[in-house]
Amino acid sequence: MARIAVYTERYTIRRANELTALTNFRIAANKLGHQLDFIFRPEVQSIPRYDAVFIRALTDPLNMSFVAARLAELNGLRSIDDAASILICCDKVNMYQHMQRRGVPMPETRFLDSHEVTPENARELFEAMGSPLVLKAPNSSFSAYVDRVSDAESFVKVGKRFLRRADRVVVQQYIPSTFDWRVTTLAGQVLFVCKYVMQPKHWKIQSIEEGRTVYATVVAVAPSVVKPKLIDVALSAARAVGDGLYGVDIKEVGDEYFVIEVNDNPNIDAGEEDRSNPEVYNCIINHLVGAPWESIWSRQLENGR
Repeated sequence: MARIAVYTERYTIRRANELTALTNFRIAANKLGHQLDFIFRPEVQSIPRYDAVFIRALTDPLNMSFVAARLAELNGLRSIDDAASILICCDKVNMYQHMQRRGVPMPETRFLDSHEVTPENARELFEAMGSPLVLKAPNSSFSAYVDRVSDAESFVKVGKRFLRRADRVVVQQYIPSTFDWRVTTLAGQVLFVCKYVMQPKHWKIQSIEEGRTVYATVVAVAPSVVKPKLIDVALSAARAVGDGLYGVDIKEVGDEYFVIEVNDNPNIDAGEEDRSNPEVYNCIINHLVGAPWESIWSRQLENGR
């Protein structure tokens, strides 16, 4: 029997589908003969008494979740997320540079230092990359600090605002679409694939409308409708980051696929991301305890090739 600690935060368990998913992880662990405990900030020092740690809280090098990951690794425990993945995925400049070095297909991307966010550079980038452009703060998550700009004035205004959070700004080619593919992987295997379908008149997975948060609709898909090229691109992006648990967001343009980003600590919400593969809970628990496992999704994809 292994002892697994799930590090989480109070805000994580406020949403019913996240709480239900955490319960599903506990049920899966118990059925497999393991003990799973939920721990919060006051209990983080208890991590060395466990055999593995699963982080289900907002990851950031400045958050306690990073402390949990490092504490697990320093004590020789298997950890999801691992500290290296957090450092890469929580800095979009770092993440995109990892993908660029591996030749992962992605939108045309530039990185600007603070002195380069000028009207002159904006006009040159619009000429070279098209309009509108997407600006991102490197340390953003859940579509926050990601904005679309169409002229030099808004480019500089948004860029300067993002520079209050970081010393660089990411500039990307805008790829219009009504949905993003989300390919979730673990240790080089596909756990499941779904679509995040944007709400009408919205272009991001999560956005604000009249003071309330608007989320994309999660649509489960079957392995039979997924093209091998999508999987190949997703796995190449995941490998560029590491060997952990990742959610790869991808745009489809004709027969081509472009990686928008790789997310550590990806959503696994009950009744949403898990609909195409309820075995995801068993897969992750088995991986945490070092037991053999195989994703049904990966097996079906291989059989279909």
